[in-house]
Amino acid sequence: MKRKDLIFFKKWFADYCRSFYSPDPEDQKNISLKEKHTFRVCQNMSEITEALSLNDNRKLVAETVALFHDIGRFPQYAKYKTFRDSISVNHGLLGAQTIVEKGVLRYLSEEEQEIIIQSVTFHNAFSVPKKEKAEIVFFIQLIRDADKLDIWRVFLEYYEGPEGGRASAVGLGLPDVPGYSEDVLSRIYHKEIIPLSNIRSLNDFKLLQLSWIFDLNFRPSFALLAQGDYIRRLAGCLPGTEEMKRAAAFLKEYAAMKTSSL
Repeated sequence: MKRKDLIFFKKWFADYCRSFYSPDPEDQKNISLKEKHTFRVCQNMSEITEALSLNDNRKLVAETVALFHDIGRFPQYAKYKTFRDSISVNHGLLGAQTIVEKGVLRYLSEEEQEIIIQSVTFHNAFSVPKKEKAEIVFFIQLIRDADKLDIWRVFLEYYEGPEGGRASAVGLGLPDVPGYSEDVLSRIYHKEIIPLSNIRSLNDFKLLQLSWIFDLNFRPSFALLAQGDYIRRLAGCLPGTEEMKRAAAFLKEYAAMKTSSL
């Protein structure tokens, strides 16, 4: 893959995004949210791959994965007016289908096309499919890290910002009630990724997002986690109980350990 290929993909992506622009302010806010998210994920990917000292070809493939990882969000929102896969469509699968149908990767090698398509397909899966080729698993892990790091930013802006400025499609319609589920919190101490099926409230969902820390794969990803101060900020959006303070300390200790051991 060459630098000129990535330049072409960026122009194609910009044109594709513009095709979904809307005169409706709320719709446009949601489309712009995903466009901005994509650019931030590309930046995260560049920082991670630079820190990992990947060669130029792998860096270019990785940034292409980041550019196209959420391409399915645009037709998803156009048809369903939501970003919730559970009530619409799997946006990873839709994104892979979109890339194939548009033929945008046709000038790349078969190997590069397979890496990009599979990485887009599985970037939002509950876990990485271990049966994939080692090189594909590597790129899936890269995009999952780069994506999570910006999803934390997006949701923190939602939690911390004024209600009137929120993009409507970010919310999941969960009840914003006091407290949280003890069984959900307990999974943090078992270092488990919390499944969405266990979530009963907005606070449970915030704990789910904190559990994503156990799915980070690379040392530079943990450095970006610390740089964004995401553990403290997400924990600060939860009830200020001693139990929650202990959970946040547990997560910080885990992140510090992974930073030094990876």
